[in-house]
Amino acid sequence: MSSPAPAFGGSAVEPENWWVFRGPAKLPEPPPWRRFPTSRHRDSVRRYLMSADEVSVVNAAIHLRRPLLVTGRPGTGKSSLARALAEDLGLGDVLRWSINSRSTLADALYRYDAVGRLREVSLRREREPQRGQARRLRRHSGQGADIGDYLRLGPLGTALGATAGPRVLLIDELDKSDIDLPNDLLVVLEEGEFEIPELARLPEHQQSADVLVTGSRERVRVRRGLVTCAHFPIVVMTSNGEREFPPAFLRRCVRLNLRDPDEMKLRDIVRQNLGEEALAEAGDLIEDFQRRAATQSLATDQLLAAVHLRLTGADLTREELLGAVMHRLDEAFPG
Repeated sequence: MSSPAPAFGGSAVEPENWWVFRGPAKLPEPPPWRRFPTSRHRDSVRRYLMSADEVSVVNAAIHLRRPLLVTGRPGTGKSSLARALAEDLGLGDVLRWSINSRSTLADALYRYDAVGRLREVSLRREREPQRGQARRLRRHSGQGADIGDYLRLGPLGTALGATAGPRVLLIDELDKSDIDLPNDLLVVLEEGEFEIPELARLPEHQQSADVLVTGSRERVRVRRGLVTCAHFPIVVMTSNGEREFPPAFLRRCVRLNLRDPDEMKLRDIVRQNLGEEALAEAGDLIEDFQRRAATQSLATDQLLAAVHLRLTGADLTREELLGAVMHRLDEAFPG
C-alpha cells in the first residue's frame, strides 16, 4: 500500500526528494532554455544546430532579401531559427508576429488609438479657458495632441520602418492564418512600404509624425503618411504544414524544410543545452524518443525535459518519466 501524499507544504512524508509541489518549499533552478529574460543572458545562449545544406538555404534568403519559409514538424527548431539569426548577426531582439485565424495584416502594420486621441481632445477643450478658446481650438483644428502619440507600429511595420539597420521578423505559424493573409502579406513585402491613412488624410504640414514602435518607447519618423523600407528585414515565416500556400506566394519565398533530427543530432542537442555530462543519462531516453517519434508527433524539447528531470534527481521510473513529458502532440488529452 502506497504512502499518502503529504499535506500541502508539509514535510513529514518525503517519498521524493525532488518534490516541490507538496514538498520542499525551495524552488529548483529552471532548465537553461527557460531562464528569462533570454536576450540578456548571453552565456545561456547555445549554438543553433544546422546542417551545411540548411545554412546555405538561410544564406540564400539573406542574399536575395527574400522571406524564408521554414517548414517542419513541431519542435524541430523553426521559431528558434529567428533568434539564432538575430544573435549571430547582432540585429537586436526578434520582432515576433504570432498568427492565428483572427490575425489581420493591419494589426501587424500599425495600431491607431482613436478613442484615446478623442478623449484627449475632449479633455483639452474642457481645460481651455473661455477667453481665447475659439482661437486656440482653431489652431488645434480639432486634432488635440500630437497624432504620433496615438500611433504605434506593429511588428511588421516596425521591421519595415527600421532606419538604423535591418531587423529580424518572425511570422510564426503562418499556416493558421486566414486564407487571404499570405497574399496580402506578399504585397507589402514586395513593395517594401505601406500607408498610414490616418496620417495621409491630414493637411500636408501635419502628415509627418514621430511614431512609436513595437517593443520599446523609441520612435521613427513617418513622412507624408508613408512608412518606407530603408533596410529590408530578415523575415522568417514558420509553418507546421497544416495547409497549402498559393504558388505566387511560394515563388517569392526561399523554402527550408527542417528534417526530424537523427540520433547524432539529438545527442548534439542534449549536449548543447544540458552539457556533456547529460549524455550519460540520455542514451535510453534518446532511443525512446526516436522510437516514439517514428509514429507520433513529438518535439525535441520534450526529450530535453525528460533528460533535465532525470538530472535533477526525479524519482520516477523510465515509463513514468516518459509519460510525464513525452506525450504525443497530435491528439487530445485522454479522458
